[in-house]
Amino acid sequence: MAGVENGSDRRGRGNIRRRGGSLQVRVYSGVDPVTGKEIYLSETVPGTDKAAYRRADKVMTKLQSQVDKQRVPSTNVSFSYAIDEWLRSSDIEPTTRHAYVGYIERTIRPALGEMPVNKLSARNLETLYGELRRCRRRCDGLPYIEHKSGDEHDCKKSKCKSHECRPMAQASVRQIHAIISGVLNAAVRWEWIDSSPAKVAQRPRQPAPRPDPPSPDEAAKLVEKAFGLDEAWGTLVWLVMTTGMRRGEVCALRWSRVDLDEGVVDVRSSYTTVRGIGKEKDTKTHQIRRIALDTETVVLLREHKKRCQELFEKLEAVWDEESYVFTGARGDLTEPYPPDAVSNRYKKMATRLGIKTHLHALRHYSATELLTAGVDLRTVAGRLGHGGGGATTLRVYAAWVAASDRKAAEILGSRLPKRPPKGSVEE
Repeated sequence: MAGVENGSDRRGRGNIRRRGGSLQVRVYSGVDPVTGKEIYLSETVPGTDKAAYRRADKVMTKLQSQVDKQRVPSTNVSFSYAIDEWLRSSDIEPTTRHAYVGYIERTIRPALGEMPVNKLSARNLETLYGELRRCRRRCDGLPYIEHKSGDEHDCKKSKCKSHECRPMAQASVRQIHAIISGVLNAAVRWEWIDSSPAKVAQRPRQPAPRPDPPSPDEAAKLVEKAFGLDEAWGTLVWLVMTTGMRRGEVCALRWSRVDLDEGVVDVRSSYTTVRGIGKEKDTKTHQIRRIALDTETVVLLREHKKRCQELFEKLEAVWDEESYVFTGARGDLTEPYPPDAVSNRYKKMATRLGIKTHLHALRHYSATELLTAGVDLRTVAGRLGHGGGGATTLRVYAAWVAASDRKAAEILGSRLPKRPPKGSVEE
């Protein structure tokens, strides 16, 4: 028999121990590089007779082979520890990191943090996703009060309410899956686990995109109202509507990247704020693109640039072509208009007009109007900054592409020679 029934025979690399009505096979596989603790592989064999011992010998040989081939997880640290190491070592954009940390602290760490990373299974992940699709708080289904404070308080005065289950959005659950997958892929690279259970776990289906652009009539009202409030604000709304630029891209736009003679905007960066601190970064798809401007937009930008130069002169500031096209709402000429402030102002303006929309819908408006007018998919994708040669544009705006295709068919049909009616052909 390999090993002995009692005690640990590390020099023999393993042992077989009797545990009730079964045998436990243990094989020493080294020291955890993170925790410093000894690691053992173990497996239980039913029975205690001679046949059971023979089976146990085979199991020990199998486990020792796994150790020799280094297919054994090298650590049993918690998933929470793996998350921290992944966050510390990964190159993630500040805004993306901020969103990830929110998901981690609210959902992932409370659910899976204490579990050893090498014990995490696809079933654990799918169970979590199912719970989130039922209730974002992962409640047990029993009624309880959601308290506004953790301290002693008067629920009536604090307006504490009974909990109502609300499912987490499919897109959010997919984001959680992406974070977990990133951590587990790193654990594989670090040889903490053999394979990632996230690769085989069934992740939530990607929800179908539902762009909801304003109608042409609504768009006209929004632009008219924007210019009525402020010429600079009106120019910003007009530019987003005609170019389809993202809000961060229009906020990061500098005059040095606007060629009014050629009628072209050079989109190279995006502006973002995290906890009140703003910075420029690459565009969402890390692309640099040039967007052609129509004559009316060029005229509006010329007038806007003249107003900006006059404002600089009035404030005795030195004009610089590196100045932002749309400067800070508080009068700071060196800071761009904050993206959140742009969205909030637009939302309030639309609400006052009785239009249910948001700033990003202007991007949808630009895309759908171009497609409906028969502009080819690749050109529209280029203006929007979509990658994949138009695959993203097609997925998001499939309905409008179909309408454009129908229009193209009608145009082609109208250009073909008319077929003579039956019986009218001369014999």
